[in-house]
Amino acid sequence: MQLTKWLVAIPLAVTMLSGCSVLERLVYRIDINQGNYVEQQAVEQLKFGMTKEQVRFVLGSPMLIENGYPNTWYYVYHHTPGHNPSVQKNLIVDFNDSGTLVTISGDFQQSDAFFESIN
Repeated sequence: MQLTKWLVAIPLAVTMLSGCSVLERLVYRIDINQGNYVEQQAVEQLKFGMTKEQVRFVLGSPMLIENGYPNTWYYVYHHTPGHNPSVQKNLIVDFNDSGTLVTISGDFQQSDAFFESIN
């Protein structure tokens, strides 16, 4: 009789202790998207010398323009897929003082045609 109690108690205790992590996975969590979703195809359309208006047309409004640094635009995208780890992508677009595109940096590659003339 004593052995039967232990055969029931041990699996029950293990189930209860591990139940929280199993239960957490069963609960649905929505994907959370924040910021500017930027695709590589859009970044490849950027060309050296584009105006701020042209860049805004291609990429949309930036997530951040710092006070005191109006010629640096930040496009930040943060994605949290349910129970999985978050992913963040950044794109930094720099203009010169006359408002034309000079450099891009971050998680996206500029196209090979970046320095070709604008049509």
